[in-house]
Amino acid sequence: MGEILIGRNDSTSVSLDPHFGNRHGMIAGATGTGKSVSLMVLAEGFSRLGVPCFLADAKGDLAGLAMAAGEPGDKLKARLEKLKLADWKPQANPVVFWDLYGKLGHPVRATVSEMGPTLLGRVLELNDTQQGVLEIVFKVADDQGLLLLDLDDLRALLAFAADNAKDISGRYGLVSPQSIAAIQRAVLKLEQDGAEQFFGEPALDLADLMRQDMSGRGVINVLAADQLILKPRLYSTFLLWLLSELFERLPEVGDLEQPKLVFFFDEAHLLFDDCPPALQQRVEQVVRLIRSKGVGVYFCSQNPDDVPDVILGQLGNRVQHALRAFTPRDQKAVKAAAETFAPNPKLDVAKAIGQLGVGEALASVLAGSGVPTPVEQVLVTTPCCRIGAITEAERAAVRQRSPVGGKYDAAVNRESAAELLAARAQGKAAAPGQAGGADAAQPAAAGAGSAWGAMVHDALFGTKRRQGMIETMGKQVARSMGSKLGQQIVRGVLGGIFGGR
Repeated sequence: MGEILIGRNDSTSVSLDPHFGNRHGMIAGATGTGKSVSLMVLAEGFSRLGVPCFLADAKGDLAGLAMAAGEPGDKLKARLEKLKLADWKPQANPVVFWDLYGKLGHPVRATVSEMGPTLLGRVLELNDTQQGVLEIVFKVADDQGLLLLDLDDLRALLAFAADNAKDISGRYGLVSPQSIAAIQRAVLKLEQDGAEQFFGEPALDLADLMRQDMSGRGVINVLAADQLILKPRLYSTFLLWLLSELFERLPEVGDLEQPKLVFFFDEAHLLFDDCPPALQQRVEQVVRLIRSKGVGVYFCSQNPDDVPDVILGQLGNRVQHALRAFTPRDQKAVKAAAETFAPNPKLDVAKAIGQLGVGEALASVLAGSGVPTPVEQVLVTTPCCRIGAITEAERAAVRQRSPVGGKYDAAVNRESAAELLAARAQGKAAAPGQAGGADAAQPAAAGAGSAWGAMVHDALFGTKRRQGMIETMGKQVARSMGSKLGQQIVRGVLGGIFGGR
């Protein structure tokens, strides 16, 4: 089984053993120090081993994985010689482009039900009370067999809950109109942010993220996130949902010779900024346990302390690029980063972090029985793909060759909560008219036995054009109820009519 070369120095090299690829990792460093190149090196290495990858392209430069590098110039030749990469050659990787907005890649969709009330509440930025109401709404949908697929379904169910708030409150708990209105406003804002295209069908099939090409190389799934990154809650919630779905659906496999899938979290700090404690606990649980499902998770961020300590302790494979200590906070971050590495007596780690050049890094990986190797300062190896963005024509060509385009490019809108609730409302509106028509038909049928019966009926009860005797006398009685004579007339006339009949 081949290893993934991360970098070399004059005396040694640092390579990642794929057996420990599912033990997670961290790529950290200041902007412009080479984090993206290190990510591409790892993604390429896993792909060559047949391991699919998923990564978010926040700046557009990771799309170069789909294109071969150009012919090496003098500078690149000198670097390749220093890295001892005699067999290096330009090569493209099998790539599938995805995009939540469906513009730069195949649309990524999930249903509202799959997202669930917890993650959806985070996207909508609900408070505790509103979150509780949203969970009740989801429970009502489950109990009544209503599919929540898109935002139209969610809006219809919220309107249904508002109309039936009293009954729902009595059974499930208090549902106030104020909370429902707040959720409805949040859904409207989410729709304006472009999330309407994300919720719907066909929903993403996780098997399509775990493909190999015809040569056995793992497909690298690149999510266009240059616009998505501007909506940090939607971005982070989508990635957390995807990781949770993998955790829930994949079977236990234990420690494999290599991972089944490697997941890269770029801009990892967005996952944990303003993250509710319950949700952060869920992330920690998933990261800790998903290793046994054969999935490796690699966080990319500027500072290691962007990731909570509980999660940071699970990241055994580390690549640290330069950190510039311009402020007291930066100096503290450099010291904290240095202390997290396995020590090397020959290297002053804290000093080295501040002096690393572009393309250099400190690296430590798991080896042997899972023990971290001493940290080494290395020159990061060069990927075989293009480093940088690609053109629209090149992206379109890659999309045209994609094996999943026909499955996801066209949206599907099947019958779900919105349609079912609308049909139910129409049925209730039609019911009173139908009942009134049946009631009106019965007296007519009873009077159709004979002409005399019809005449008596019309004389007593009237027709649509004139009053009957009973209605006329009733009005007269109402006007004369105050006198004794009126009371006698009432007893005599009404008694005679009904008694004689």
